[in-house]
Amino acid sequence: MLHFDKPEFDARRDRVLAEMANRKLDAMLLFSQESMYWLTGYDSFGFCFFQCLVLKADGQMQLLTRSADLRQARHTSILEAIVIWRDRGNADAVIELRNMLDDMGLLGTRIGVEWLTHGLTGAAGLGVSERLGSFASLKDASDLVPMLRAVKSEAEIAYVREAARIADEAFEEVLPLLAPGTDEADILAVMQGHVFRRGGDYPANPFIVGSGRDALLCRYKSGRRQLAASDQLTLEWAGVKAQYHAALMRTVIVGEPSPRHLELYQAAREALAAVEEVMRPEHTFGDVFDAHAAVMEAHELVRHRLSACGYSLGARYAPSWMDTPMFHGANPSIIQPNMTLFAHMIIMDSDSGAAMTLGRTYLTTETEPEPLSRLPLELTVVG
Repeated sequence: MLHFDKPEFDARRDRVLAEMANRKLDAMLLFSQESMYWLTGYDSFGFCFFQCLVLKADGQMQLLTRSADLRQARHTSILEAIVIWRDRGNADAVIELRNMLDDMGLLGTRIGVEWLTHGLTGAAGLGVSERLGSFASLKDASDLVPMLRAVKSEAEIAYVREAARIADEAFEEVLPLLAPGTDEADILAVMQGHVFRRGGDYPANPFIVGSGRDALLCRYKSGRRQLAASDQLTLEWAGVKAQYHAALMRTVIVGEPSPRHLELYQAAREALAAVEEVMRPEHTFGDVFDAHAAVMEAHELVRHRLSACGYSLGARYAPSWMDTPMFHGANPSIIQPNMTLFAHMIIMDSDSGAAMTLGRTYLTTETEPEPLSRLPLELTVVG
């Protein structure tokens, strides 16, 4: 059930231990499912309940989780030490965690905590702060593992490449279906179904399929409609393999594109080219956003663009495949080789009702980024 071999996991653990040493941390409390998966292979949606992976500075790891995930951890991970907290009327998982930390000899030590994760609810976070604050010195280390995960190994890149191939195929599979009268439900079924047929996984967030006025939306919403004779369709989807994502985004025009659509497409194409020129190791994530924003400003589209133009991608879990770092203004994070980054040019002109998007996933190199999609960038017009 492991997607990676033991040396790969050992190398990841050693990278974390080195950064822990830099920060003088005796242990890490990892609440992010992504961190647990990356370090051990543990693959579960059980993070909707309280669980914690503890990593000590000597490399020892223990997982605290519920009984429902005991076999999940055994079947999918390299973990050997798994402690179960029991569901019952007065259950307090944080007390169980404190007892486990005590057994591991961590009383009075410096412990890094992943506070910034969907794997730790506000209520659980308060419990950790209240019950462990006097047990050890808790330090915010929410960024430690995510920043390490952002740089991919060759084994990870292989999965991302496969995810990118699946994403391309999903669009090619649905393209003949796009015509007046097609139901959005059929579009979603074909694209998501292809990912599954190719051995892919559920995406960390739903695909976006929005037509008409909903083509201006950047999120999935419930409800379906049929494509009109003259329409616009925004699609954002991802191929997923071993939880690794490769996303794409397009706005498809049904019928004749309006002059406004053509104007917005030209701006999106120019902005994506500008972003590619800056998506290099000597630049920051903020620099990439600034390149995008400059093109939008030149086209007088500041009111119609977003405040971010992409983000890192990798192995992610619900509720979102968006990972850190993100392309937004003043982000000082440095672009490094072997990052997998999704750049999306999103223009939503509510004044005219016209939408336009263009996006794809890249692998950063020592020089220019490598697009992982083979799909053309030309505006897709059907019907």
